[in-house]
Amino acid sequence: MKKVVALLIAFLLLATGTATAAAAPVARTASGVVRGSSSSGVDSFLGIPYAAPPIGDLRWRPPAAPASWTGVRDAVAYGNRCPAQASTNGPRSEDEDCLYLNVQRPIAADKLPVFVWIHGGGLVNGSSNQHDGSLIAKTNGVVVVTLNYRLGLFGFLAHPGLTAEAGQSGDYGFMDQQAALRWVRQNISAFGGDPAQVTLGGESAGGFSTCAHLASPSSRGLFQRAIIQSGSCISTPLPQAEQAGVTVAQSLGCADVACLRALPASRLVDASTSASLVSRVPVLPRPPDTAVRTGDFGRVPLMVGANRDEGRTFAQGFVGATREQYESWVTSTFDERVLSRYPWPSHADQFTAAYLIGAIMTDSGLVGGIGGCSTSDLVTTFAGWTRTYAYQFDHRTGPGLAPTPGYVWGAGHAAELAYLWPSFDNGTPIAPTFDASERRLSADMVRYWGSFIRSGRPFAPGSSPWPAYNGAKLTLSLRAGGASVPISYRQLGAEHNCDLWRSLPQAGGAG
Repeated sequence: MKKVVALLIAFLLLATGTATAAAAPVARTASGVVRGSSSSGVDSFLGIPYAAPPIGDLRWRPPAAPASWTGVRDAVAYGNRCPAQASTNGPRSEDEDCLYLNVQRPIAADKLPVFVWIHGGGLVNGSSNQHDGSLIAKTNGVVVVTLNYRLGLFGFLAHPGLTAEAGQSGDYGFMDQQAALRWVRQNISAFGGDPAQVTLGGESAGGFSTCAHLASPSSRGLFQRAIIQSGSCISTPLPQAEQAGVTVAQSLGCADVACLRALPASRLVDASTSASLVSRVPVLPRPPDTAVRTGDFGRVPLMVGANRDEGRTFAQGFVGATREQYESWVTSTFDERVLSRYPWPSHADQFTAAYLIGAIMTDSGLVGGIGGCSTSDLVTTFAGWTRTYAYQFDHRTGPGLAPTPGYVWGAGHAAELAYLWPSFDNGTPIAPTFDASERRLSADMVRYWGSFIRSGRPFAPGSSPWPAYNGAKLTLSLRAGGASVPISYRQLGAEHNCDLWRSLPQAGGAG
C-alpha cells in the first residue's frame, strides 16, 4: 500500500508541474508528505520535524507532537543544529527549533531493517548533520535514521522548580530521543523500513544514551538491538542534578523557572558547559549502571566496544607538561601504585605526559567510564544477561581527528567514526586521507555493523569471524588491512593494566 501511495503522490506532483522529469522520492508521514532527493542509489529525506519546536513555554518540557502541514514539504537539507557553543563538532547555534531527523534508504526500499543513530558530543554539542548514513544504507540494504536532540542546559537542566511542574526534570534531550524512536515506529514503514527491526546505536554521549534507553521502561519495545560505541552507563541522580541546576540558575540571576524561561537562548548557550543524564526520575527510574548490573534492562542483542587509546583525545591539554607536573597529577588523582605502573621514561619529549595521562584515562575509564577496563567490565556484565559482541578499535596509526604536528592520536576517542560515517570530521576531513588498508578497515566495519543491524550477528565476508562474548570472553580487535582478529579477555586486561585498576576504587563513576 505504501508504494501505491508514493506512486500516486509522485504522479500528482508531475501532473501539477511541481516535480522534475526525474521525480524526487516522496513519503507520507503522520504529519504530512515529504519530498527528498536521490543520489548514487540512496534516497535522502533530511530535516523532517519529529516534535514541535521546544521554544517559549515548551522550553524544558517533554517534546510535543509536531504540527501537521498541507501540500508537500521539501526534505532536502538538514534541520537546525540544537543550541550549543562552537566546537570541533560544529559552529555555534542558538536556534531552539532543532528537533529534526533524517531518513536515508536504498532506492526501492521495502520492509528493511532500520538503524537509529544518536550522535556524540558529551550531551553539549554535535548534531546529526555530521553523520551521512548513505554508505551504511547502500552497502547493507538498511534504512538509516539520524536525529538532533536538545543539548546542554536546554536538554538536561534539572531544577526543583521544573521537578515541581512535572514530577521530574532533566532528560529533556533523552525524551527527545524517545520521541524520535516513537516517530520511527509510527512512520518508518512509509520509507521502506520495518518498525519491528530497529537497531539503536550511538557513540560517546550517544552510547550513554543508548544504555539509558536499555534501562528506561518507557523505551522498551522501541528497538530490538543496540550498539554502544565508546560509551558507558553513567548518570547523575536527581538530587545532585538539581543542586547543580540551582547553582547554574543562580549564576544566571534566576531564582525560579519563569526567569529561566524568559532568558534568551544566547545566555543559556554561554552558560552550558556540561550535562548528564539524570536518573531516579520517572523516565529513568534507576541509574542505568544499576539496572544493567541487576539485569533490569531490555535484554536485546548488543554490540559494545571502545577504542584502544580513548584517552589520547582527552589528554592533549597535557602536551608540554613536565615530569613534576605529570607526577603531581597522578598522585593527586590516584596513588603511588598508579605512578609505579605508568612511570616517567628515561627518554621523554613534549608529548610524554600526554601519552601517559592518555593511557591512564583509557585504562581506568576516568572519563565517564569510557574505555579500557571499564568497558571490559561492562561487556562482561551485559554478556551475563544477553547475547553480546565486544570489540576494540585497535588501528593506532590512523589520521586521528585533526592534524596536530608531532602528536600521535593512536586509536583515540571518536577515531573510529569516520570509518563508519565518511562525512564525520572534527573540522578537518578524515576519510579522504585513508590509505588502502584503512579503506579495507572501513569496508569491514560497515559490513560488520550492517550484518548486526540486519540479523543481530556481526559478519563481514572475507574477514575474521566475530564470536559472541561467551565463556571464552573474546573481543574482536578491529585492525586495518583485513587483519582484525579475536583477542582474549586476558590479553585485553594485560594491555590496560586491569589487575591494577580493579584493585582500586572505581575511577570512571557510574551514578
